[in-house]
Amino acid sequence: MAEWIDVAPESELLPGSRKVVSTAYAEVAVFNLDGLFFAIEDVCSHDGGELASGACEGDQIICPRHGARFCIRDGRALTPPAYDNIDTFPIRVENGMVQVDLDD
Repeated sequence: MAEWIDVAPESELLPGSRKVVSTAYAEVAVFNLDGLFFAIEDVCSHDGGELASGACEGDQIICPRHGARFCIRDGRALTPPAYDNIDTFPIRVENGMVQVDLDD
């Protein structure tokens, strides 16, 4: 069963922005890429550090410590030193609120 968690009003997550939400499961980073929302676990699979403060290039987030790149859309590890993908989560906009589903 879905466990939808409110992230922020859609009007607060403008294209190019991101927000990190603390949940009981994990830290989740939510991105607005050209009007489409995506959610990833905010953890680098290489060293366990956070990702959300890294630079974004297109649909990629670059780890701020070692430069590994991940696809924000599907969590794929794209460059070393990360080889394992990161978790992604379903996301929706319901009554103007961006929500992420943390139920596995």
